[in-house]
Amino acid sequence: MSNELKFNSEIESITSPLYKKIQGAIPEIEWPTMAPYIYEINKLKKEKDVTILAHNYQAPEIFYGVADIVGDSLGLAIDGAKVKTDKILMCGVHFMAETAKIMSPEKKIILPDLSAGCSLAESITPADVRKLKAENPGVPVVTYVNTSADVKAETDICCTSANAVKIVESLNVDKVIFLPDEYLAKYVASKTQVEIISWKGKCEVHEKFTDTEILELRKKYPDLKVVSHPECPPDVIKASDYTGSTGSMIDYVKNTKAKDIFLVTECSMSDNIQVENPNINFVKPCNLCPHMKKITLQSILKSLKEDNNFIEIDNEIILKARGAIEKMIAVGR
Repeated sequence: MSNELKFNSEIESITSPLYKKIQGAIPEIEWPTMAPYIYEINKLKKEKDVTILAHNYQAPEIFYGVADIVGDSLGLAIDGAKVKTDKILMCGVHFMAETAKIMSPEKKIILPDLSAGCSLAESITPADVRKLKAENPGVPVVTYVNTSADVKAETDICCTSANAVKIVESLNVDKVIFLPDEYLAKYVASKTQVEIISWKGKCEVHEKFTDTEILELRKKYPDLKVVSHPECPPDVIKASDYTGSTGSMIDYVKNTKAKDIFLVTECSMSDNIQVENPNINFVKPCNLCPHMKKITLQSILKSLKEDNNFIEIDNEIILKARGAIEKMIAVGR
């Protein structure tokens, strides 16, 4: 973090309550470099009529420090469409910012770093979807929200990890094309009688976890509860106590009596949940998403100041993709 902005007594006083809340997640020595950015961002977003959305994988200084709305992909899709400000700044990755634009085409959507991508979104193209549809005529396409706007436009209905099974079963068909996460597709297939035609995409964060890692941690922590994301490999899910979306994982932690928990997902989510659950020991290691971590306090402030990095999508693509997302929202969680 650059020292361009100075930490002074006024900023210390204003940001002190926030630091008391998140001090368990951020070393005290780092706070003087973060607090000035948090102060400036919160001031500037009001002046420029900007709402800041942040995904659960964002770092605590963003998640708690500057975000107005936080949540998983589905929550951000729904809440982002209700925002009244003229601009939305997405602290997430490119497909999330595109989703916000699709749902609020009249608004300016800012992504602080336009190169913040996603291995899942980049694993499939519109041409791939069209080829699959040609090979499987009449079979509906269910597409994970972790995809580009162009891919969503080729889709019958979207889903998230929270509602994937419900979406598939809502179609009342024997077979669906489910894109692009291979592991999420296997998870869905294990929960439904619907035949799943899958793709080869994987999340570069979740695919790194192994069941061997879990078994070793259980030896060290006999009462450990393992909570995994359905983007994980099947052996990891099998070795877990609970599997669910980021929102479901948060709910599990809130309601558990466990003292030791291993969240098999992106690292920052453990940090964010620990702020609200200080008595729980969140066992590491975990994996960082390099794309999520491109969003920083510095890049957020830079975009707000320069009024740039807007998401642009063709109107025809917006209309087609919006239909798939709205169908998902109508089905619900």
